[in-house]
Amino acid sequence: MARKYTIRSKEEKLSIVKQVLDGQSIRAWEPEIHHRQVGDWVKNYEVEGEAGLEVKKKPGNPLSRYERRKELTYTEQLQYQIELLKRELLKKKAEVTRLKKHNARKEGDALKK
Repeated sequence: MARKYTIRSKEEKLSIVKQVLDGQSIRAWEPEIHHRQVGDWVKNYEVEGEAGLEVKKKPGNPLSRYERRKELTYTEQLQYQIELLKRELLKKKAEVTRLKKHNARKEGDALKK
């Protein structure tokens, strides 16, 4: 069964980590939080301190902020459409570049014959 993706606050993580360091089982939060995730938080806390528990914004998919929400405002719907079109444009540009290289190779092969 897939787990729901949940972003936990730094304070929530810190509370859980302190409880684990005080002797509570890592598995005490099942099924809400997987024990490996709690273990990772503890390791990060031991290495980096509280800074290791900061919520880190991940670069990458700009569409994810819109896809997880049930209702979007009109402006957000437009921004989502813009991001979709940007992604499609990048794919088309990559395809054009690939085809140009392919055609250049074909022309080079034709000249060799």
